[in-house]
Amino acid sequence: MSQSQDVPRSLAVAPKPVAVIDIGTTSIRMAIAEIDGQGGVRILDTLTQAVPLGEDAFTAGRISKGTIEECVRVLRSYRQVLTEYRVLHAEQIRVVATSAVREAGNRLAFIDRIYIATGLQVEPIDEAEENRITYMGILPYLQSEPALAAAKTIVIEIGGGSTEVLVVRNSNVLYSHSYRLGSLRIRETLEAFNAPTGKVREFMESQIQRTVDEIREKVSTENAVEMIALGGDIRLATFQLLPDWDPRFLARVPVEALELFTNEVMELSEDELVRKYPLSYPDADTLRPALLTYLQLARTFNLTNVLVTNTNLRDGLLKEMAVQAVWTEEFSNQIIRSAIDLGKKFDIDEPHARHVAELAKMLFAQLQPEHQLDQRYAVILYIAALLHEIGLYIGYPSHHKHSMYLIRNSELFGLARKEVLLTALVARYYRRATPQSGHEGYTTLGRDERVAVSKLAAILRLAVALDDSRSQRIQKIQCKIEDGRLVVSAPDVPDLSLEQLALRQTGSLFEDVFGLQVQLRPQRGPTG
Repeated sequence: MSQSQDVPRSLAVAPKPVAVIDIGTTSIRMAIAEIDGQGGVRILDTLTQAVPLGEDAFTAGRISKGTIEECVRVLRSYRQVLTEYRVLHAEQIRVVATSAVREAGNRLAFIDRIYIATGLQVEPIDEAEENRITYMGILPYLQSEPALAAAKTIVIEIGGGSTEVLVVRNSNVLYSHSYRLGSLRIRETLEAFNAPTGKVREFMESQIQRTVDEIREKVSTENAVEMIALGGDIRLATFQLLPDWDPRFLARVPVEALELFTNEVMELSEDELVRKYPLSYPDADTLRPALLTYLQLARTFNLTNVLVTNTNLRDGLLKEMAVQAVWTEEFSNQIIRSAIDLGKKFDIDEPHARHVAELAKMLFAQLQPEHQLDQRYAVILYIAALLHEIGLYIGYPSHHKHSMYLIRNSELFGLARKEVLLTALVARYYRRATPQSGHEGYTTLGRDERVAVSKLAAILRLAVALDDSRSQRIQKIQCKIEDGRLVVSAPDVPDLSLEQLALRQTGSLFEDVFGLQVQLRPQRGPTG
């Protein structure tokens, strides 16, 4: 590799073998890879085993004992393969589960059984995390394709249980949502209503169109629109239509060709699909409704071509493992952008909110030895600061509680439900009440998370007090610990009486949490 000229051989880091396992609605898939010292990923092996988890979860609401034991058998066999590749330790493996496991009533029993039998810790991920991982996987295409830079790009994956949608322009996420429309759900609905054979396509299209209309309402078509499709069903169609496709690059599939192929697939039975194409029976179940959904979306947006990528959930997971940070700077910026868009919808005082967020960011950085929280919490604090007054849209009395409600019940791109809750709680405690064990949401947290909320809320109160004048006149701060006090100095602001009064009124939480009284004073001498 060219980098070897710049890195002394004695200092080069040996590639690290890792693996990711995706427990989906119709199969369990594993990718084994090597991660190099520069964050590069090289796939070593991939495995897929069909397991019909979605059939259980979406019909009975539970995963049957037989299906659980089938998952155990598959994962035990994967364990043997991992041993051969010397992927032996927990930090080398990530196992995630999507909608089928997430929605199963016996989800915890399933996770416990897998752990007891295989030692693998299954992590059910929610819709926000799926969108985050999808974004990580698709970002290199968005940045490298000139045609996608100016266009509004709809990134869509039709899964067995849900449809994940991202709308992106210039690598910025404009909209993200998970719709409860999945190819397996559609098939299960067909069976429940016993749709006549001659009406199957019409019934499917009716079910699909409702969600397509919702997506259409969210995507303005003033500028050029492109669509990137992910998923095994659209990949199969692409390989059939473009047999020379190099999956390292985006394929451009003509919509007319996709429609002809979809029409052909709709005429075949499951047995005929399995015989004609490289499909398992569970995958044959999902092919028709998935292709119909992609086709209806393409027709709705008047597209000539659909872009198809070979990227999948496992690619995004491996990328995360490679960069060794769940939230990169680029991704954190997308979360913040989503929060700003939400704040604008509720008429926040944007200059004040942005300035409080920047002050909170400075405080977080300078107080790192005191709070000892990782960078994920810096982003949560920043978002809580941006949105701490969002509840004023409802009314001034108890607006901090209204802020919590609005944040908790809004979609913030990239934040899982627990992270949204943490953000909402930090915003809720920016004034008056201190965290109490009986408070809604707070009582559901573990000890470390409760402590983190208290620390972040205490820092947020300082940041809000520092812009009590709403003039953004305090641009820089310097924090020092002196004689059991936190001394915050502000240069170039000779009169700090208003902010000092605000700190006296709100600084008690900081003292309770960190054991430090807070003093604000003008900066004397050079700031250097």
